Amino acid sequence: MAALVDSGALRWTDTARTFIPELSDVKGEASLAQLLSHTAGYPDYQPPDARRDDYQTLEEAVRQMASLPSVARPGARFQYGGLAMQVAGRMAELATGKTFNELFLEHIAAPLEMSRSGFSPVSVEPGFNPMLGGGFFTSTPDYGRFLAMLSQRGRYKGRQVLNAAAINVMQADHVKQARIVKDDFVAPARSVPRQDIYGLGQWREEVTPNGEPRLLSSPGWAGAYGWIDRQEGVWGAVIAKANVDVATADGYSTFLGATLYAPMVRDALRDAVDTATKRGVVNVPGAHLYYEERGRGAPVILIHGHSLDRRMWDDQFKVLARRYRVIRYDLRGYGRSSLPDEGVQFLHADDLRALMDHLGIARTRLIGLSLGGFIATDFLALNPERVVKAVMAGGDLFDVPGPDEPWTSEGIARRRSEIAQLRRDGQWAFKRRWYDGLVENAGAGRDLIRRPLWTMIDEWQMWQPLHVEPRLVLGRSVRQRLRDIKPQAPVLIVRGDRETAGFAITDLLIDCQIKIIENCGHLSNMDQPERFNAAVLSFLE
Repeated sequence: MAALVDSGALRWTDTARTFIPELSDVKGEASLAQLLSHTAGYPDYQPPDARRDDYQTLEEAVRQMASLPSVARPGARFQYGGLAMQVAGRMAELATGKTFNELFLEHIAAPLEMSRSGFSPVSVEPGFNPMLGGGFFTSTPDYGRFLAMLSQRGRYKGRQVLNAAAINVMQADHVKQARIVKDDFVAPARSVPRQDIYGLGQWREEVTPNGEPRLLSSPGWAGAYGWIDRQEGVWGAVIAKANVDVATADGYSTFLGATLYAPMVRDALRDAVDTATKRGVVNVPGAHLYYEERGRGAPVILIHGHSLDRRMWDDQFKVLARRYRVIRYDLRGYGRSSLPDEGVQFLHADDLRALMDHLGIARTRLIGLSLGGFIATDFLALNPERVVKAVMAGGDLFDVPGPDEPWTSEGIARRRSEIAQLRRDGQWAFKRRWYDGLVENAGAGRDLIRRPLWTMIDEWQMWQPLHVEPRLVLGRSVRQRLRDIKPQAPVLIVRGDRETAGFAITDLLIDCQIKIIENCGHLSNMDQPERFNAAVLSFLE
């Protein structure tokens, strides 16, 4: 479409009625740009009781569309769906006298050497008309050339395939003031509600503070995903097809699932240039643990919280490494480490001991938050001689069954029922509730934690809530163990003033300090990193 605008055959402001007079009602007032940005006021798809859009040609498809009622005036409503794009395709055919696939081959496929791509009736199934929103067939090399051209402002092998101004128009905000009926993608994908979510045929997943697109994409219904990351200067394509019925039954969204790729590539790029950080894998019984290490001096080990991973310590990792040898790692079941096996018992504290043994660390300083704090408590109770000092943030004694309270048949049945309900409700809905709770609890750093917090939760594989999890912490049994051994290591308890957990653990420790951080929630190290770092450094030294 942009190529036809470049050539003068069409204008973004051309209305549907200019070329298709049968669209005599308000649908005919929609402009070409509105038809391609889901703001034309058309219904998203054919009604459930009507024949689906499987006509032989765009001409027939648009003819069947003429009698459908509009859902809004053009420009008033953003509603994601494919029918309006069919009208745009028909406008192109009437403006040029060529079929849509012929136009694609001439203006895009030929100059980009896309020999295995096109819009044709066989792209989906025999007899299906060219679907502009969903009927494209291609290969990863072909689609890669297309994305490369877009990322290079319309150029490919020295040739200007599309005008740079056209690229800017395609990537600009075309939702404008339209009411967003349902934010199908951007808010769920990036957890930041915005108005300027769509351009022409592409989602504006992320934008800069001044509204310039930073991450653009086009996800597929069954898991395909193409994106251009202007922040990092890269593009990528993953062509996949999941079994959507199976995924839906599992509570998994194939449409939203592909949003992992762009952040994961960003992580890989950062890893590639961060030569000061050592990375490795430790084999433990039945699994492996991924870790990162930085700095020199006395060892400090960082233990992350549930649903998160080692990256939650970004604001501490480099700061502490100025004075210490700092290790952060992904717990089994999180980040880049192995997933557990249902029914196979182990303790996170034992994995931590194996990590220390592998790295040659006899004694260490531990810093854990939430689940990480409970693991630090367990380790102190099981291996007191190996702890110099410990920081336990965001929690107290963990009142859950330990390994000495195995699952009962009734408990397993109840847990299976909870898992089934989670799958019915959907995995994304579960993640969103969990994320919203952490953000709502936050203090002064609420806006700062949104993006990194959602990235970790989005990439979390959710093994724990989707399985009958073994007893991985000591839980209630740690209380008696602490009473028996009376650990000598000094302990610092860090809490945000918005937390409600008690301080029962202090009665079981000989040397214990408490630090309350004002205007701070559960994720104190991310919410108020400077105050958290100051408190921890003061304690360690």
